[in-house]
Amino acid sequence: MGIYKKVYDFAAKAGSLEGYVYPREKVDISYLPRWSDNLVEQYWGLPPEVREEFQSLCDQTLGRTIQSLLPILGEDHEVIKKLKALVRGKLPSSSDDFPHRR
Repeated sequence: MGIYKKVYDFAAKAGSLEGYVYPREKVDISYLPRWSDNLVEQYWGLPPEVREEFQSLCDQTLGRTIQSLLPILGEDHEVIKKLKALVRGKLPSSSDDFPHRR
């Protein structure tokens, strides 16, 4: 798979996870360990210079995902730890913390 496809695949899966866990009444957490494992594998499978290009966007997407999951799973859950390992910057303040576009 080419690098552009790998980046797209990672981004699509990260965005899908964010949408899946966005605050709602029921989240089937049985999917989360495999989903997070796949994201971790994909992320680290990309070259460092490629990750650097999209890291700030990744921080936002996965950060909002983490904020959605914290009330459900708690700070010490393995899924939270795995996702936090992919975030380099500050976590967004909430699951609704979207940067304003001009």
